[in-house]
Amino acid sequence: MTVYSAPVKDMMFLFEHLKDNKNYNEIEKYKEVTSDLVKDILEEAAKINEEMLLPLAKAGDENPCVYENGVVRTPPGYKEAYSKFIEDGWVSLTCDPKYGGQGMPKTVSAFFDEMLSSSSLSFKLYSELSIGAYNCILSHATEEIKNTYLPKIVEGKWSGTMCLTEPQCGTDLGLIKTKAIKNENGTYNISGQKIFITSGDHDLTENIIHLVLARTQDAPKGTKGISLFLVPKYEINDDGSIGPRNGVNTVSIESKMGIKGSPACVLSFDDAKGYMIGPENKGLNSMFTMMNLERIVVGIQGLGLSETAYQTALSYSKERKQGKSNNNSNGETDLIIKHADIRRSLLNMKSIIEGERSFSATACNCLSIINTFASLCSKI
Repeated sequence: MTVYSAPVKDMMFLFEHLKDNKNYNEIEKYKEVTSDLVKDILEEAAKINEEMLLPLAKAGDENPCVYENGVVRTPPGYKEAYSKFIEDGWVSLTCDPKYGGQGMPKTVSAFFDEMLSSSSLSFKLYSELSIGAYNCILSHATEEIKNTYLPKIVEGKWSGTMCLTEPQCGTDLGLIKTKAIKNENGTYNISGQKIFITSGDHDLTENIIHLVLARTQDAPKGTKGISLFLVPKYEINDDGSIGPRNGVNTVSIESKMGIKGSPACVLSFDDAKGYMIGPENKGLNSMFTMMNLERIVVGIQGLGLSETAYQTALSYSKERKQGKSNNNSNGETDLIIKHADIRRSLLNMKSIIEGERSFSATACNCLSIINTFASLCSKI
């Protein structure tokens, strides 16, 4: 049986040391982020992860996502959990208050990301890509696009994806074939196929916002000819309401060894209406705003899974009996935690996890500082 209790005490130890960073303390918008406030946030986060999301990990593997009649359906219990998740505002934790966010530093959300990874990684992936899309749109889109899309993403009513990989290319994105034809009104028609798209389709949100790499007409070859486009699953009406279905369809979902509660989709774009994000032919530069954040968050996934593995192993070592320890004096079979090599293994796991958590928290602390200064510089 999987065992998990959020290590709030260990997280607070790190936060209290990191917040004393001189540069961090000089940032005006973080001065109200006190240890007491962060502790309250993490304790509430622990409750939702331990009580509601942890059971979804097993449920998602036993009853994975299914693709029926062109629709991807999430595992039982996911809709109810996601409704509670966005109702409590967890998607908005680090988002700008201008768009309905809470304005917390990434240092705080890193701890929450770890809890989500520990309790149910499949469930986490539905909001993880949304935050990445939020950051990319916030950094590179026009004000009109920001005002149209960001509030709904922050609210959790709309989710986001990252559409890079195609059947003929993975890491070598210079080989992408997806095309973008410009229309007279400034929009683009996007056509092509993307594969391995995490949470590319599902039934948890009203709309899904795809960030798609594609080539405009006469674009240079290789990575220098890639542009970035925002392509919604459903078009948006002038009043901000959901409009007709866009030319985005799910072809299939991948059969996976694990993380089955989150679909990896094959998506087909057939003259789908899209909006360019950032400068033409500079799409890869814009997308790296999302990709660089995801690299940290994927690292935190490993940390979260490691913590759950450690806690489960520790619990098992206190229940399983095998052999006799060196200091056994009664001749009875001992719990395996009494064996020196088991204790060594557990302590080794714990020390690696502590190092991982310290590293991730420090990286996110730096990211908070960098993002704040970048935002200030953009206003000069």
